[in-house]
Amino acid sequence: MADFEREFDVLVCGGGVAGIAAALESARAGMRTALVEKTIILGGLATSGLIWAYLPLCDGLGVQVTFGIAEELLHLSYRYGLGGVPADWRRGDRTEGPRFWTIFSPAAFALALDEALTAAGVEIWLDTLVCRPIVDRDRVVGVEVETKGGRGALLAKCIVDATGDADVAYRAGVECRPEGNFLAMWTLQASLDLARKAAEQGDGRALLDMLILGSNVGAAEGTPPERDWSGLDAESVTAFVLEGRRLLRERFARLHAGGAKPSDVYPLTLPSMAQFRTTRRIVGKASIADGEHGKRRPDSVGLVADWRKAGFVWEIPYGALVPEKTTGLLVAGRCIASAGDAWEVTRVIPAAALTGQICGLAAALAAGRGASPDRVSANEIQSDLDRKGMPYHLAQVYG
Repeated sequence: MADFEREFDVLVCGGGVAGIAAALESARAGMRTALVEKTIILGGLATSGLIWAYLPLCDGLGVQVTFGIAEELLHLSYRYGLGGVPADWRRGDRTEGPRFWTIFSPAAFALALDEALTAAGVEIWLDTLVCRPIVDRDRVVGVEVETKGGRGALLAKCIVDATGDADVAYRAGVECRPEGNFLAMWTLQASLDLARKAAEQGDGRALLDMLILGSNVGAAEGTPPERDWSGLDAESVTAFVLEGRRLLRERFARLHAGGAKPSDVYPLTLPSMAQFRTTRRIVGKASIADGEHGKRRPDSVGLVADWRKAGFVWEIPYGALVPEKTTGLLVAGRCIASAGDAWEVTRVIPAAALTGQICGLAAALAAGRGASPDRVSANEIQSDLDRKGMPYHLAQVYG
């Protein structure tokens, strides 16, 4: 029996960038909106995960393709710290030229996110663990949560799964597909040399000394080459985290053995969440597959660029956010229905923010008339995006 029960119009599970965008959009539409986060820091991998790069909102050729809350959050990321969009990002360099992106201080971004959500009237539940969905027939109507105050039930007309791992969807019976991960460790270090450089230049940016161990083409040096880092059970998560810390520990041991003073270079902070890239994704009413960049999707609700190369832009179909069978539920962020190399495009911050905003918009439309979000049409969403001035077809930005 639940110790408490609360009811909302829209309930967003997961306080990463996708969940924040969903909650902001829903609350600004007048819905009573709650955001549930298992940690005490909002922002997910961007903040707790120390992934300090807000990847491009442009195509690499000088054309912005992603707008709305994704752009708002990019600017919020440096409101209280370093960062900023390169002034010449429209130059359109095909190689290593500037793009519409920024680095940021994870702590500064977290402070700005608190402020934005509070101003929008979102009810924030921190240190609250989503335990399992509450399902009535095939419809998700709420979630059970564990808090310092006990076990409770949070009910809503529409639920958004922004957990990054499709935890709510999977436990509600939605068909999901897993994916593995390579081992990588992002962390911040303190360096006397860089502190001196910052002082000489009169610029504190050098103090954001990010250390990245690992590789996106395989296992990091010294790790088992064939290890399956699934991130879908306690053993995998624990091994992933401890292995990353071992690599870090050994690196500093080598530096100090080589003559570097421990007081001059040392780890400053560690990520407080596992830095998995892909774990589990839903099977949706539509999907995004390799080679579909530049393809028109009739039910597109936004555009995202490939952060790795110029000129590759994808239309995101609304159906990729809607589970195939289970109702009452939308999915945002890296666990939408996207596969293969296309998953690499849609798992990052700009796409997470975009899909989060679309889920918030659709959830508000659905909750406003007491319907399941699968009954909201892409045309309705597109009409709202037209009013906001947010393009969703390639022809709208390229003519």
